[in-house]
Amino acid sequence: MSVSTDKLKELRELSGAGIMACRNALVDADHDMAKAMEILKLQNVFIVDKKKERATSQGLVEAYVHTGGRVGALVELNCETDFVARTDEFKELAHNLAMQITAMPPRFISEESLPEGEEIVLAEECLLFQPYIRDLNVTVQDLINETIAKVGENIRVSRFARFELGG
Repeated sequence: MSVSTDKLKELRELSGAGIMACRNALVDADHDMAKAMEILKLQNVFIVDKKKERATSQGLVEAYVHTGGRVGALVELNCETDFVARTDEFKELAHNLAMQITAMPPRFISEESLPEGEEIVLAEECLLFQPYIRDLNVTVQDLINETIAKVGENIRVSRFARFELGG
C-alpha cells in the first residue's frame, strides 16, 4: 500500500519515529494520522520496556539557573553510549529535566528512591511522576520514554540537586 510522502513527513515530525515505523503505522491505520500516532505511542511503550534493564554508564550533567540567578538545578542523566549522550535529543532532554527540577522542586527521582514508610503525593514529590512543565498532559517519565524511543537506548535519571538562594 502506498503512503503519501507529505503524510509520512508530517507523522515523522510529530512523532520523531523512524521512516519505516511511520510508514507501517500509517498503513495499519488506513492513513488516519491520529490512529497512526496511537500505534506509534504503543510501539514506544514496547521499545521502552525492552530497553529498561540495560546498563546506563554514559551520559552528562546538565546545569540550569533560572533568570535572576535565585534558583537552579544540576541533573545527571545517563544513557548506554557516549554517542547518544552527544545527540541533540539527549542534550535537550537533560536541559528540560534541569528546568523541571528548578520549577517543580521534587524531593525524589521515583518510587524506588522513597524512604521506607514515607507517604507522599507522587505527582508532587517524585520527578518521574510530575506533570511536565511544558505540557501538563505528559509526565516526566513519558518525556523520557519518548526520547528512549527516538534514540534507541535506555535513559535514566541518576541524581539531581536543586539550589535556591536562602533555602
